[in-house]
Amino acid sequence: MKNMLLLIYAGVPLAGTLTGCTTEAGPFVTNIYSDGKGDIVVEKHTVVVNGFTGTVSEGGIAKQEVIRVVPAQQ
Repeated sequence: MKNMLLLIYAGVPLAGTLTGCTTEAGPFVTNIYSDGKGDIVVEKHTVVVNGFTGTVSEGGIAKQEVIRVVPAQQ
């Protein structure tokens, strides 16, 4: 029984430490361009920082926002 309690008391903080090492930040603007039809397209990405391994990577699919600059022709 003592061994089981020791494993629980030692394992819970260790599991919390290993799972709490990643942080997601953003979204950040990564690209801005014109689509040639009077719109500005803004691409945004998030980043994932893993403090345990020291790596930074893109987090997921880019989000695009289209901003209408020129009024639509009718």
